[in-house]
Amino acid sequence: MRYANGYNVFNEQRQSQRKVLKVKGHVVVDGFAPVAVRTVDISSSGMCVMSPDPIQVGANALLRFDLSVDGNVTAIEVRSRASYCILSNGDFKVGFNFLNLSLSGMTQLAKFMR
Repeated sequence: MRYANGYNVFNEQRQSQRKVLKVKGHVVVDGFAPVAVRTVDISSSGMCVMSPDPIQVGANALLRFDLSVDGNVTAIEVRSRASYCILSNGDFKVGFNFLNLSLSGMTQLAKFMR
């Protein structure tokens, strides 16, 4: 969308509701060593993390993090693809789209998102 004055309007690209999730995790980009990250938020289709290193947009990776639901902690591992990487306060804000979340992971995530 463009206003009459020529300025572009930001169009939200997220397809689903996000929920804050602040836990430690790891990202393992194919062919590289694991990187410790902090999660920012999560949705049914992906998540955002803060990484000390940039991650190439389009890179495939394994995300590992813990999800606490009803007092139970579930370890989640999910194949994902980096959709954006933005420098933010000395770290990199990286968005991932989930590629194949397991049925148990989907179940726990659906409970968490309520």
